Amino acid sequence: MDWEALRSKAREMTTRAYAPYSHFPVGAAGLVDDGRIVTGCNVENAAYGVALCAECGMISDLVAGGGGWLVAFSCANANGDRLMPCGRCRQLLWEHGGASLLVDTPAGVMTMDQVLPMAFGVAELEEVSGEDN
Repeated sequence: MDWEALRSKAREMTTRAYAPYSHFPVGAAGLVDDGRIVTGCNVENAAYGVALCAECGMISDLVAGGGGWLVAFSCANANGDRLMPCGRCRQLLWEHGGASLLVDTPAGVMTMDQVLPMAFGVAELEEVSGEDN
């Protein structure tokens, strides 16, 4: 795994962020199981609650590009520091990378199940509905 390449892409994406309110640009990059790198940046809005996190943009890039399964993820601020994804974004990462997704955290690389223990996912939906999702 070339973590420096992934970190570099995340840092690059901070330059594309739209953060006129917080002045806190964030970039995200993920490695897909087919070798692609997907990216995203935060996009703020005057109505703060509808801002989009960088991870949201990255997941959109993943899905729009044909889908796949994330195997590694990194997120950075404008200084190049590694960031932890927020709760909503951790759930998005779980949905598209699962328990074994490698997450580049400020404390080092961790698996997604370490970052989001006891996550809610498709298995819980199927358990109740009895349907494959």
